[in-house]
Amino acid sequence: MKFIGNVLWFIFTGLFSSLCWLILGIIWCITIIGIPFGKQCFKMSKLSLFPFGKTVDSDFGKHPIANIIWVVFGGFGLALGYLIVGIIWCITIIGIPFGKQCFKLAKLALMPFGAEV
Repeated sequence: MKFIGNVLWFIFTGLFSSLCWLILGIIWCITIIGIPFGKQCFKMSKLSLFPFGKTVDSDFGKHPIANIIWVVFGGFGLALGYLIVGIIWCITIIGIPFGKQCFKLAKLALMPFGAEV
């Protein structure tokens, strides 16, 4: 199931999602101050390609300042996008596992610092 889920995810959601993370990471890395944020984007880009079978341990209190900066300058839009796509996936019964992955990634898109894949 994990392999089939990852293949279907890659085709329908993962490639676009990963490209969004990648472009955002490149934009963050243009500035020296944004490099830690860009590195986090690249990590999330890799996760959003094939999220099935991966667990995420999150300790969002570890870097509260970085998470606040992230929410203000980019995380809210990504999290909202994942939330909308997750709701669309959950409308169909077959799409519920994909919706769950979207909700997992929405939580990470909102506050990625302190999360370990």
